[in-house]
Amino acid sequence: MRMVTKRELNQNTAAVLREVTAAEDVIVTERGAPRWRLSIVTDDGPLSRLKRAGLYTPPATEPAPWPTAPAEPAYTAEQVAALLEDSRGDR
Repeated sequence: MRMVTKRELNQNTAAVLREVTAAEDVIVTERGAPRWRLSIVTDDGPLSRLKRAGLYTPPATEPAPWPTAPAEPAYTAEQVAALLEDSRGDR
């Protein structure tokens, strides 16, 4: 684990971050005292652990397709008119 000063981190940020990316933790000191630890983030959240255990499946990236409309109408215009007339018959 490498130690760098706050000033060195400020002046060489990219180089220090490359070291962190190479899986080496870096301790940042301020006035000689260790203040911060830089380390790479691992994807080890609760969902990641469940996924590795086979208990969670992420949703599909593509949504399910919409059902297609029927090729022909379910009722003809005459049948619709007759149904409407029948429903209005008692009014």
